[in-house]
Amino acid sequence: MSKHDDDKPKAPAGPPSPERRSFFTTAANLAMAGGLVASYGTLAGMAGRFLYPSKNRDRAWMYVADLVSMKVGDSLPFKLPDGSAIVVARQGERGDVSDFIALSSVCPHLGCHVHWEANNNRFFCPCHNGAFDPTGRATEGPPAAAGQSLGRYPLRVDRGLLFIEVPLEDNQDTSAG
Repeated sequence: MSKHDDDKPKAPAGPPSPERRSFFTTAANLAMAGGLVASYGTLAGMAGRFLYPSKNRDRAWMYVADLVSMKVGDSLPFKLPDGSAIVVARQGERGDVSDFIALSSVCPHLGCHVHWEANNNRFFCPCHNGAFDPTGRATEGPPAAAGQSLGRYPLRVDRGLLFIEVPLEDNQDTSAG
């Protein structure tokens, strides 16, 4: 070999071999298919959560009172994190969750404040003499005529303490319109 053979420009390499081209084409197609599967899977998951929301999502248990602090016939006004007003009443003396009830303290007729009357064993709305039985079902006045009831909230007792299940977020539309 002569010294001048190394100085000659080399011929450009030809097109990639068919095996290499096939590999890159297959890899690109697989990457594209994987991206489509991931994006459509994400879309399907989001649509599923929107169309079929979990009933317990964005809910938590909040402390209300200890059992010994509420006597039979007592009621306790309570505000939820979203601003809803409720009333918790003790109606029995067994010492378990069945002694208590938590109902909306807003009358469904015109939104007046409802309170527990232990001596009459009812919830009463003074605006139009609306009355509700101990379970919140309307028995007198305009709410009874309209078949309206007070909204009920789940309660639980744990180690002598009373808890209420509350929504964590305000689900009302607060946009100005």
